[in-house]
This record gives sequence, structure tokens and C-alpha cells, in this order.
Amino acid sequence: MSELTFDTVKLTEELAQTDLAPWASQLGDAVVNQGHALKHGHLPRWEAAVDSLPSITESSLNIQSGVVTLNGNFAPEDETVLRHSLEGLIPWRKGPFQFGPVSIDTEWRSDWKWDRLEPHISPLQDRLVLDVGCGSGYHLWRMRHAGAKQVLGIDPSLHFLKQFEATQLYAKDVAVQFLPLPMEALPPNMGVFNTVFSMGVLYHRRRPQEHLKELQESLSVGGELILETLIIPGDNSETLVLNSRYANMRNIYELPTRLRLEEWVSASGFSDIRTVSVCETSLDEQRSTHWMPNHSLVNALDPADQNLTIEGHTRPLRAIVIARWDG
Repeated sequence: MSELTFDTVKLTEELAQTDLAPWASQLGDAVVNQGHALKHGHLPRWEAAVDSLPSITESSLNIQSGVVTLNGNFAPEDETVLRHSLEGLIPWRKGPFQFGPVSIDTEWRSDWKWDRLEPHISPLQDRLVLDVGCGSGYHLWRMRHAGAKQVLGIDPSLHFLKQFEATQLYAKDVAVQFLPLPMEALPPNMGVFNTVFSMGVLYHRRRPQEHLKELQESLSVGGELILETLIIPGDNSETLVLNSRYANMRNIYELPTRLRLEEWVSASGFSDIRTVSVCETSLDEQRSTHWMPNHSLVNALDPADQNLTIEGHTRPLRAIVIARWDG
């Protein structure tokens, strides 16, 4: 099993002129201290895929119709190498991406989620932003494109880290960083981020209130939380406690109603709490593709009644809650 080599000196240099400079040493130590979590049997394959990407002299990143697009002076013969290298990083779950001539149709249409939340959040212009559970980093680039001055994404997955590195190879933007960390490994009481996103994380936490407390401690006074998570239908204050899988997903512990979710957020000290979106995940938004050939949402639903999960629970609903931390 191979172990990730992490360059703490490089991180310190890249954060030196940012608002995260005082935390650079602690952030680097937090990564190194992950120990066994920095090991993975597939790491050599993922690293080889990134290393084999074509090297070009000119490149840039922009957003085109919701697609994170890497432009550059790719030669015609680069397309085969690009495709082969990027296929070495399958499965691609969050996107979509366009690497030169190669389109990556990811499992999730993450641009649709961004379209649901963007009209409701405070402008990201010149803000310091944290994205917890950032996956491949798709939304990091949307946040940066929306004007954020510095974006930090954290996710314990080394696979997602290598997908981010493939993008960063051509984006070359040190204002966007990815650290292989879970939220609980961040330095406590940072209180520095103007906006914090937690999307698709809360339902994986055995104690959701602890996660909300961690999010609150990372925010500056007046900062904004964007929380996206699974809920259950109902107008009352209830939760569904789970002892097995939900929609084929492991580590799902408790799903609240919308009201109960807002109560959790309020109890964590947030104010101006607004649920701005509740929607059912569609088979067009989450599905298998060439770039994610494994089972997807359709396999998690009851074949006889797609209003139910394969376990007999209500089909997934996703809510977006926005709240403010006043200190």
C-alpha cells in the first residue's frame, strides 16, 4: 500500500501571502498527522495518471455553460494521451469537466446544484471560502470563478485529491487549494472564513450537531454557512434514525425533516436561517456514465416504486439551508 507524500514547505509558501498564512503550519501538520489515511492501494495508479497528463506551455481555466473547462495549446496528438490519463482517474463523480478536447461527463451534474444555490448566497467576491467535503473540487472552481479571493477545499479522499491535481495542473491557480483532511482535523476555532460550504457531509456524521459546531467555529463573525444535505419529508420535527444503508449508501446515521434541520442549525448558534431549496434528486442529475460506470441512483431505488429507496425509505430529498454566524 502506497503512502501520499505531502510537501508542507510548498503549502506554507503558497499560503504565505494569504489570510491563511497564520494557519499554514497547523494545516500542513494536520495533513501529515492523518497517518494511515494517507495510504491507499490505488494511489500509485492515480499518481501515474496525473504524471502522464500532457505537459503544455499555455493553459487556463474558465467556466463554460457550467463546465469547468481547461483550455491550452494542446496538440492534436495530445487527445489520446489526455483521455487515457483521465480514464486512469475513473470514477469521476462530481463535475462536469472539459480537458482540452476531452469531455468528462461525471456521475453528478454538480452544476445543477450550483445553479440552485448561487442566487441565494452572499456574493463571494473577495471572500475567503472553505468547502468541506469538496470531492474532485468542481465547486472550488465555481467559487473562485464567482470572485472568491482564496478557496480551501478539504476532503479525506486521496482519489479526489488526484482528480483535483489533474485540474490544477492546467489551472495553475494557487488561490485554490485542496487538503486531504476531514473537517474534524482542521485547527479548532479558526474563525477566519467568510463563507463555509458543507454539501453532502452532514448525513455522514454520527453526531450532526458536532459537525455544525465545527462549521460555526471555522467562520468569521458575520460569516455565512451554506449547508446542503439529505432530509426526509414532513412538516414536523422528526428524524429518521438508520441502522443500515440508505439508498445503498453506508454511514448514513440520521435524516431530519426540514424543520428539524433548521432547529439543529439554530441550536448551533446560527441566525437568519433560510431553507432556499428542497428537491428530489432526479435520474438525470445523478447517473452512471462512461466516466463513472459503477452503480448510481437508479440502482438505489426500488425497481417497483421509484419513490422509495431499495431499502424501502423515502426517495432522497436534498435541502439547501443558508445561515449567518454573528459570533
